[in-house]
Amino acid sequence: MAECLELPRVRSDSSSSSTSQSTTGRLMLRQRLSQLLTCVEDLSSDEETNEEVSRTLDEAFNLCGRWTNKEFLRLHMVTWNVATAEPPRDVTSLLRLDSQTATDLYVIGLQEVSATPVRYISDLIVEDSWSHLLMDTLAPKGYVKVTSVRMQGLLILLFAKQAHVPYIRNVQTTYTRTGIYGFWGNKGGVSIRFSFYGHMLCFLNCHLAAHMHYALQRVDEFEYILDTQDFDVNNTPNVLDHKVVFWFGDLNFRIADHGMHFLRSSIEGGRFNLLWTKDQLTVMKKKEPLLQEFEEGPLQFKPTYKFDRNSDTYDSSFQKTWFGFNGKKRKPAWTDRILWRIRPKTDDDEGSSRTSLLVDDDEEYPLKVAQDVYTCNMEYGISDHKPVIGIFTLEMRKKFERPLVTVEAEGLWSADENVLVSYTIQEAFPASTYDWIGLYKTDFKSPHDYVAFTWAKDYEVPVNDLVKVCMKGDDLPLLSGHYILGYYSTNMQSIVGLSRTFQIQESKQAVLEGLVPENINGLDK
Repeated sequence: MAECLELPRVRSDSSSSSTSQSTTGRLMLRQRLSQLLTCVEDLSSDEETNEEVSRTLDEAFNLCGRWTNKEFLRLHMVTWNVATAEPPRDVTSLLRLDSQTATDLYVIGLQEVSATPVRYISDLIVEDSWSHLLMDTLAPKGYVKVTSVRMQGLLILLFAKQAHVPYIRNVQTTYTRTGIYGFWGNKGGVSIRFSFYGHMLCFLNCHLAAHMHYALQRVDEFEYILDTQDFDVNNTPNVLDHKVVFWFGDLNFRIADHGMHFLRSSIEGGRFNLLWTKDQLTVMKKKEPLLQEFEEGPLQFKPTYKFDRNSDTYDSSFQKTWFGFNGKKRKPAWTDRILWRIRPKTDDDEGSSRTSLLVDDDEEYPLKVAQDVYTCNMEYGISDHKPVIGIFTLEMRKKFERPLVTVEAEGLWSADENVLVSYTIQEAFPASTYDWIGLYKTDFKSPHDYVAFTWAKDYEVPVNDLVKVCMKGDDLPLLSGHYILGYYSTNMQSIVGLSRTFQIQESKQAVLEGLVPENINGLDK
């Protein structure tokens, strides 16, 4: 029986440096190129020819190495102003769970989530109803909620396929208020940044100022959000420092000038291109250098605002007059958008070593973004907005393919006795007294959805040393089932290592408490 001691709390992080098969292949390629160069030198005594051959072979090698082991990962994004509505019963079509192509990452941005004082406080204590629905839907499909951040009605969530979770690191979130001169959070931006296989990504969900005549204010708010949001990460302290930034949400840009009849007839006839030149965001992109750095797919779908609830009919409300104010129907508009920006290469005029490192990194580990789908989903009618979906392919070279920590369950596990967890630090990373190892069901919803946990060692663990910690039998489930272990790094705000699936045996206590029959198929339990 393993003895359990109460542990204080400490731990550590990094990128893997193991020699993979791809690295070995590149070394062999270099050896063959060197042999070829030697042969050329033997054949020619012309130094200029030798230099030219050497330069050509070097370029060939760099090009070959740059594009080996490319990965194609699928990102599914959603933005939806839910207008304080409760979530629908089924979000299968919203998340395209029936698609034959599996998604690797989900990023979902919501605006106007119900945020009455009582409701907002209760949601801070337990997850809000939208988060619950998304976790309950995605967890059985093998997705984990990595993190989320909420500012009143603004909410952004990041889900990842379980296999990717240990390679999502340095997770940080932040928010910026822009409502009522920056004091109220009904408008503003919430963001998540993280390293994905070593590539720095940032997702910014915004809800900007409403109404037709505030187009310039919306741009000012966006710039203010970018200026005020920062992260405690050396190489990407600001949003625009990230290799790829996705800017999305209810950006509230309208379609100017056109009358209601022309707008609706163009939409009903599918002639969306007739409206593009008057779309305020399209117009502002021609004027604002910052916006020109962002890309967006063609608006080949119906404007997503404003609809009568529970219908596909644009605003049909009657004109009303209250206290001298004239009410009017809202014109349809593409208020809900998804854009992205790949960090541009910059001339290193000032000799900045950081800039040059970023450029070198981009060339050695390129990341390409291709948009496969940009559309709205007309099925949902709970809000006066329709949700917008963007599906992307991320083409990348992974910077590492080994988790920071390997974790395993030692021996047979049951609640009848204390058990041991072994782990090994693959490469040193920042220690924290609050790193822990959680016991999870195989379809766990988030890092905090553990069945039991134990603290990691409270001292700096040498790299490659096998460490064992105890988990109390009293904390384990009584019934049998399949589980996994996950090492959570507090500094990285993520799980940095997952074990293989293993089985916990039924305990004798379960039989004594009548949770299982004492005799199954003639076998005594």
